[in-house]
Amino acid sequence: MDQLHQLLKQYWGFSEFRPLQLDIIHSVMHGNDTLALMPTGGGKSICFQVPAMAQPGICIVVSPLIALMNDQVETLNKKGIKAIAVTSSMNKREVDIALDNCVYGGIKFLYLSPERLNSDIVKTRIGKMPVNLIAVDEAHCISQWGYDFRPSYLKIAELRSIKPGINILALTATATSDVITDIQSKLEFKKNNVLKKSFARNNLAYVVLYEEDKLNRIVKICNNVKGSGIIYVRSRKKTEEIARLLNQNNIVADYYHAGLANSVRSKKQSDWLNSTNRIIVCTNAFGMGIDKPDVRLVVHLDLPDSIEAYFQESGRAGRDEQKAFSVLLYDNADKIELERNIRTSFPPIESIRQIYQAIANYYQLAVGSGQDQTFSFDIADLCNRYNLNALTVHNTLGLLKKEGYLTITESLYQPSRIHFNAHKDELYKFQVAHKEFDGFIKLLLRSYTGLFDNYVKFNENDLVIKSQLKYEQVVQQLTYLHKAGLLSYLPQTEVPQITFTQPRVDANALNISKEHLQEREAIALKRMHAIVEYASNPDKCRSQMLLSYFSETNSDPCGICDYCLERNKKEVNNQEFEDVSGEIKSLLFSNHLSLRDLVAAVTGANENKILKVIQWLLDNGRLYYDQNNKLQWKD
Repeated sequence: MDQLHQLLKQYWGFSEFRPLQLDIIHSVMHGNDTLALMPTGGGKSICFQVPAMAQPGICIVVSPLIALMNDQVETLNKKGIKAIAVTSSMNKREVDIALDNCVYGGIKFLYLSPERLNSDIVKTRIGKMPVNLIAVDEAHCISQWGYDFRPSYLKIAELRSIKPGINILALTATATSDVITDIQSKLEFKKNNVLKKSFARNNLAYVVLYEEDKLNRIVKICNNVKGSGIIYVRSRKKTEEIARLLNQNNIVADYYHAGLANSVRSKKQSDWLNSTNRIIVCTNAFGMGIDKPDVRLVVHLDLPDSIEAYFQESGRAGRDEQKAFSVLLYDNADKIELERNIRTSFPPIESIRQIYQAIANYYQLAVGSGQDQTFSFDIADLCNRYNLNALTVHNTLGLLKKEGYLTITESLYQPSRIHFNAHKDELYKFQVAHKEFDGFIKLLLRSYTGLFDNYVKFNENDLVIKSQLKYEQVVQQLTYLHKAGLLSYLPQTEVPQITFTQPRVDANALNISKEHLQEREAIALKRMHAIVEYASNPDKCRSQMLLSYFSETNSDPCGICDYCLERNKKEVNNQEFEDVSGEIKSLLFSNHLSLRDLVAAVTGANENKILKVIQWLLDNGRLYYDQNNKLQWKD
């Protein structure tokens, strides 16, 4: 067994790599800049984790999703692989210690948000790290043509000058041809190198239903399709309403959104993963990093913002390669609502400046201060104090985040952490002088390892049990030691947090132009029109439409979507269609034939079925008549 397969077996328990994974890994191992395009659930993380493990040094992973970073770090640590995430929820001291450990502590993976690359301390420490690979997850975010463009991603290329000679692996599950070109340009690839797995999902049946009574239809769908399912809706309120409706119809369902407490979200997620609850009704906050293979159904009750978002969310169905369904319910009001949502997502420049100023005043930050500082954030209190509209504030925060001025996390759970600031000899002197703390300090040292090296997560209730103290007494002891400077105690938190990723600027100096916002809005509207066209077009295979959007223009009809099934009802089944269309393609490869001559030349079916296939191919642009009124195959 070679080294790569040995690592795969040892740490991930697999005997073989999935298709394309090994090609990507070999490209990386040969020092090539590589763009890997793999569908959701295709195993992208293994493509950088395995080669990083096979080489000495540390792999830097840039990702925009804090929850996903934390999940991957936790998973790697459970496998015995040292990994750290530097996120906006950490204070300066935590970041400092984490980066030191990456330089000196044998860490194999450092996960960073792109905003962190603005920090001089991060860039300086990266210069000292023995980096073996830079992995860029969700790489479409670097392109202004991508569906989630983030200017902070443009900073990634600066790592080239800090660590010259280190190759980059960019990964994404959704990229059009323009985005593919843009990613390689923005990351300064030494030469173009794209490895792509077809986005085709042969087991996934795409269905679009024009439906005005969506509530009644969703009950029927869940009754007709057995097994686990996900229902995506736009609003938090609607998650609860739809889950209640399903339960009233004896369909076991639960709801999920980012506004719930972490412990509640974890319980709901766990119940669904374990199939205690069959259906989860959720906003798009649900799904990232979740790999449940036996999902039989994904329903979109509202029109998504883009084909990219729809494709990624739909792709959570049928990862076990068994038959699954992706259903989009659509009515005339969806386009109007979606366009209104997009337009309100781009507030006027004056509103953006006003809200940025209000946030700075709220935290009493002077111009030039605040970089890397994190604060608890209460949007309701901010809006009440400065008479602001909550929706406008929410959309402005999204823009400020994408422009790299700040980050905002919604109810991100952070467990309690402790770290000993004092050296061991100082701590010993304190214990001798303060006998009342001696036993408690010894308990901390016995219970947790690495307290002098980094911040260690812990639970106060565990100390209550071990010390036989009351909870309040444990907190008092930790708080006293914290104030004495012996240790740093960070109690658990589960409130939204805001972090200034740049020094606070004068509101009038915000570098956001009206023309830039208008361009971004136009791109968003163009993506909206693409998903509307997909939903409202009844005359083409759904899979072909999706694949064509991602530049796979020569795909065959899937045979299982709503359009293909209707086509099959016209007495031409999928196999007959494939046989006849294949023969037509062969006949027309070098000759142009009249309709009469073509029908006479095809031998695979009767004349009626041949004519139906020809008509279908004409309707879908695969055949056309030339200037002599003869049929030609469109290559």
